Amino acid sequence: MGKISYSQFSQWDKCPQMWKLNYVDKLGTFTGNIYTVFGSALHETIQAYLVCYYERTIKEADALPLDDILMYRMKENFKQSKAQHGNEFEITKEDMAEFYQDGLDIIDEFLKKKTRHFSKKNTELVGIEMKLNYDMPNNMKFNGYMDVVLHEKKTGRMRIIDIKTSTMGWNKYMKADRNKTNQLLLYKHFLSKELDISVDKIDVEYLILKRRLYENMMYPQKRIQSFSPASGKPSINRVMGRLNEFMSDCFDDDGKSIDKEYLKIASAKNCKYCEFKTREDLCDRNKK
Repeated sequence: MGKISYSQFSQWDKCPQMWKLNYVDKLGTFTGNIYTVFGSALHETIQAYLVCYYERTIKEADALPLDDILMYRMKENFKQSKAQHGNEFEITKEDMAEFYQDGLDIIDEFLKKKTRHFSKKNTELVGIEMKLNYDMPNNMKFNGYMDVVLHEKKTGRMRIIDIKTSTMGWNKYMKADRNKTNQLLLYKHFLSKELDISVDKIDVEYLILKRRLYENMMYPQKRIQSFSPASGKPSINRVMGRLNEFMSDCFDDDGKSIDKEYLKIASAKNCKYCEFKTREDLCDRNKK
């Protein structure tokens, strides 16, 4: 049985050749960096707080040593990556200290503004890192993990929240980037199928945690940014159509990936972080 994730789909949507090199040829060598170590650690810290916040009391949640939890998770994530990748993975002590301080600043604002983003009134926690495992046609499964899922008991509405760490937050171009926003549209669709409820009863939201603020600004700035993309049926139908194209292009009827020539989509945006951009033996993107 073939398994697909949003990460796979997103990579194919940018550049099918990049997807092939990573998922069919398995040539990817990305080992992680300070951004992945920090992002995962901050996720885990905020999620630990929310579990206590919803399942116990606000007082008990506020008493959690979040600074210690963040430091512990950063160190553990570093150790795990180091054990997996050896000398290929390295982070300086200076970077660890800088990002840790950024995390403390984010946590400080989160605690002050928590009820603005996470109300307890008539709201219950459904899950943290809640798994999606939905059967698709042609022996395929869609797998995903939702950061936070909440249920409003009076209205019956569900809310999926995805936590993102960002250096400076999302500007209007990032908010319009479907490669960023399609994730929650797919999660919304598959959650509605798994729970057998209408997509109209599910809300989606990105909670963006900003490491940096602009200097010399005349107005107050926020480290926590909330953004809800358009997620009605037309938007969901569009991304589901694209997902079906991905499956048709890349997998056979038995759910096995197809080894063939794939389209290369060269652009400044797509190629910027591609680890294969200098490998002409793997990607002849500059050939006419």
